[in-house]
Amino acid sequence: MELIRGLHNLRPHHRGCVATIGAFDGVHHGHRAVLGHLLEKAQELQLPAVVVLFEPLPREYFAPTRAPARLMSFREKFVALKELGIDRVLRIRFDQKLQTMSAQDFISEIFVKGLGVRYIVVGDDLRFGHDREGDYWMMKAQGEQFGYETMHTSTLGFSGTRVSSTRIREALEKSDFALAEELLGRPYAITGKVVYGEQVGRSFGAPTANMELHRLRPPLAGVYAVEVRGALAGAADKLVAGVANVGTRPTVNDSIRANLEVHLLDFDADLYGRTIQVIFRHKLRDEHKFESLDLLKQQIHKDLAQGREFFKL
Repeated sequence: MELIRGLHNLRPHHRGCVATIGAFDGVHHGHRAVLGHLLEKAQELQLPAVVVLFEPLPREYFAPTRAPARLMSFREKFVALKELGIDRVLRIRFDQKLQTMSAQDFISEIFVKGLGVRYIVVGDDLRFGHDREGDYWMMKAQGEQFGYETMHTSTLGFSGTRVSSTRIREALEKSDFALAEELLGRPYAITGKVVYGEQVGRSFGAPTANMELHRLRPPLAGVYAVEVRGALAGAADKLVAGVANVGTRPTVNDSIRANLEVHLLDFDADLYGRTIQVIFRHKLRDEHKFESLDLLKQQIHKDLAQGREFFKL
């Protein structure tokens, strides 16, 4: 799958495609309904399927500290779209210029002049352009003028309410991992590269793999029983049980940026530089600030015992 970094990197061979636009945070069942229709039309017209994304997300641009927590980093989203068979991702930087662009100019610059789009499929809640003035009906009307067809997909429902990233965040905040899995179509997980940390866990006899999150904050916080994929060399899909902490580590450094660290149970190997996937199974407790590192050490070993009990190890 090709990543096009900005409108300025569009080339003549990128013109002529079917396209969609959205945040696609989580690439959940509702998103896959849109993407499935996009792929069907791409095959029918023998054209590339293109997904248009913004970085940062508009809500992050306007209010970074108040924006909803991301379900996925950009890289996780890119990989999920690639696995579905999308041909190209056009990543556009959301900035002041884009913020003030009218909805009609938005369509003209991105879809008509930039992509030469033949068919656009969108969700029924699409809003775009300055003051969110653009919607599906404007997209459709402009298509009649510029020669592309527009189709919207209906909202996908589950248990009486719509499938949405917001609903998945709410499920994760409540540690309802069964509901989150139903809405996502897979267990909720965070994937990232293992990097060097401060070695605090190792000094407690509980070494951890520290992961880059590439987001201001994740949609959950606390201590969890998890399973990790990618830890075993030569057996990438084999799951290893562990206990993970997601949060700001208030006892150690009280940072404002969240991180993820995971201790693998009955496992001892160098994971630095390896990309792993942490699958969340059960919440053990909230994150707390302890009065001393000794009290933190005691709690960590209690957490590991609870993790063993959960996995029956």
